[in-house]
Amino acid sequence: MRVDSRPEYKQKAAPLTVPRGTTLRTAISEMTERNYGSVVIVEPDRTVAGILTERDLMRRVLYERLDPDVTPVDRVMTTNVKTAHQDDDVVDWLRLMSNERFRHLPVVDAEGRVVQMLSQGDFVSYTWPDLLRQPGSEGREGMVPTHHIALIVAGVLGYALLVPFVFGVV
Repeated sequence: MRVDSRPEYKQKAAPLTVPRGTTLRTAISEMTERNYGSVVIVEPDRTVAGILTERDLMRRVLYERLDPDVTPVDRVMTTNVKTAHQDDDVVDWLRLMSNERFRHLPVVDAEGRVVQMLSQGDFVSYTWPDLLRQPGSEGREGMVPTHHIALIVAGVLGYALLVPFVFGVV
């Protein structure tokens, strides 16, 4: 199944973006007001320069005791951001996000401009019937054993359920 065929892709609000040089205070305010876990830092042409996540804020701002009123987002953003395309396969991204331990995935157009943001939570909604039908439609060489899919889904669900408890959100 393609990324852009997921209901979450079509129903989500526009991704939160800010240009380089934006202060952390501004980015944090926007993230808080919209209840977003990340913000994409974009170049003037809206291509992805980096991403700032709640994890970045904890590790690179709080831990380092940086002043959010004067520190620009590009000082602490994650660079080398993995980006999806609208026609990419959901299962491929679900697997990669789980294996490489990242939760936010900007989706870009052919020119690399950000058009949407999906999170690991969006992929968790991928239902069992969808997962079980997926391998059969790709043919034998593309088939993923059902137990691998179950492990991926269980890992994503476990991670999504564990994070709020670890960070005291619940």
